Amino acid sequence: MKDFQYQALPMRVRFGAGSLASLNDEVVSLGLKRVLVLATPFQADMAERVSQQLGELSAGVHAEAEMHVPIESAHKAREVAAAAQADGYVAVGGGSTTGLGKAIALEFGQPIIAVPTTYAGSEMTPVWGLTADGEKKTGRDSKVLPTSVIYDPELTVSLPVKMSVTSGFNAIAHAVEALYAPDGSPIISLMAEEGTRALLEAMPKIVEDPSNIEARSDALYGAWLCGATLGATTMSLHHKLCHTLGGTFNLPHAETHTVVLPYALAYNAQHAPQAIAALQRATGADNPAAHFRKLSLSLGAPASLAELGLKESDIDKIVEIATRNPYANPREVTPEGIRELVTAALHGDDV
Repeated sequence: MKDFQYQALPMRVRFGAGSLASLNDEVVSLGLKRVLVLATPFQADMAERVSQQLGELSAGVHAEAEMHVPIESAHKAREVAAAAQADGYVAVGGGSTTGLGKAIALEFGQPIIAVPTTYAGSEMTPVWGLTADGEKKTGRDSKVLPTSVIYDPELTVSLPVKMSVTSGFNAIAHAVEALYAPDGSPIISLMAEEGTRALLEAMPKIVEDPSNIEARSDALYGAWLCGATLGATTMSLHHKLCHTLGGTFNLPHAETHTVVLPYALAYNAQHAPQAIAALQRATGADNPAAHFRKLSLSLGAPASLAELGLKESDIDKIVEIATRNPYANPREVTPEGIRELVTAALHGDDV
């Protein structure tokens, strides 16, 4: 076995159907007095219900989180938090809402309690992302790692089926990259394989019956594990591409991860044999990249980047950005290789 380092991230997790009821106790246990509830406009009603549950512990609701966390949105949220004299934040929603909470914490350093309603996994990482001047920049800082996470599968039942599928594949993408990350470990690999397996088994059941709490619970468990692997390792080519596609071209986050995943994995497959072996066990398939694509399409996910709005004329800029300061990757990142990868994903070619 190779040498490795592993550091557990300091946070508390409460998991289970109905666990949102423990939110007030969690706020009090952290010594917080006034928490600002964050959400997207789409989930404003849920945020208001959470605020009502909190009662005097709530400093109000800010339901203006946006995809990819534009810097202007972050500035406004920081102003609202300061005006409300909030000493912490409750992020109710997916990656966009958690990302906004991180943007505030990056400035003020106050605790975040994440209440995920998707399978994004952002709540398990110290990774922040901000979009400015057409580019998404990311970084790591321990002060943006949520202090507590409340995983309540009942909150994911309202997540539309197609979003459930793409959110699940978004989470799997975290695990895939963790399996070949240069700073991976046997512990992370176990979590990545198990998280992938749990999501792959749960997603077809959710499509068949969106109200299946057991399947929703299994998916949320898988997302937790996949998110934790992202929080503990270095991101690679897949995330670099998706940050470029999202931050520069404003492509939808989870859908973009879903489309790109098979192509990025195929690009790296011959250079990451241990990762492929783990994914073969998790998928039961000889070609995990092809399996991911086939399953995603059968569950109603988008088939190509063109379907998401990308154009052929955009490829040159993608290649330029993706090869500038590239992330660590098992296979060398070259302009020719990225052009081929993105072109295939643009048209939805077989992998």
